[in-house]
Amino acid sequence: MEMHEPASLTARIDTTQASSTPLQAAGRLAISDTGHGRAILLLHGGGGSATVFGLSQALAAKARVLLPTHPGFDGTPRPPHMNSVVQLARFYLTLLESLGVSDVVVIGSSIGGWIASEMALADASRLKGLVLINAVGIQVPGEALTDVSRLSRPELVRLASHDPDLVLASAPPPTPERLAILASNAAALATYDAGAAMMAPGLREKLASVTTPALVLWGESDGIASLAYGQAYAAAFASGKFASISKAGHLPQIEQPARVLEHIDNFIRGLDSAA
Repeated sequence: MEMHEPASLTARIDTTQASSTPLQAAGRLAISDTGHGRAILLLHGGGGSATVFGLSQALAAKARVLLPTHPGFDGTPRPPHMNSVVQLARFYLTLLESLGVSDVVVIGSSIGGWIASEMALADASRLKGLVLINAVGIQVPGEALTDVSRLSRPELVRLASHDPDLVLASAPPPTPERLAILASNAAALATYDAGAAMMAPGLREKLASVTTPALVLWGESDGIASLAYGQAYAAAFASGKFASISKAGHLPQIEQPARVLEHIDNFIRGLDSAA
């Protein structure tokens, strides 16, 4: 379930010269900025930026894709104050302002979807639409998320995948460097979650005030968050739509990339037609 990003595509935006305090405090942000056209902000989940890198390449054929690495993931530094999903949401809103981009489609996988939701709640003025892919972050009665914090890597892959044997067979070898990255990702994820078990109290109810169009995509074989959880996520938005993807788990952009891309393309075309 892992992919590798060529270093040549990764830039580092020096945020220390920016006028806004969140960017000043963040220092330097690792971010891939590729393609041209409508801006898409692509937010990865707990597995790091590699889990959405293939999707970013496909989207960059038609759009400008901003793919940041959340501070603390993939071996990047994390400023002490950057310790919650809300902080990340504010940080990325400030980043969009700093870059001068608007009409942005924010796509978030797993915890990236949680960040996208918090962004829309805080300030949707620069956002055109949201795409949440097997997102976490809300509480749904009777649909608790699976606690993956104590699972081994193989156990997690089997839970999160439709075809875990194929995913495990294609995974890179567990070198000390790779294991260190996985450990740092897990630590960063725990820090941002801040003991919420990936479910922020009251978030689902607050999303009713978000009028930004939202598409919720869901891999049907997800053993972390159920299909009913995803349907409730879509229903929480004032203008939310839901689409399920068969033969895919928690990361459908990896197991069914063509179908995910088709849904995203259709959604963006719909946004443009409505405009």
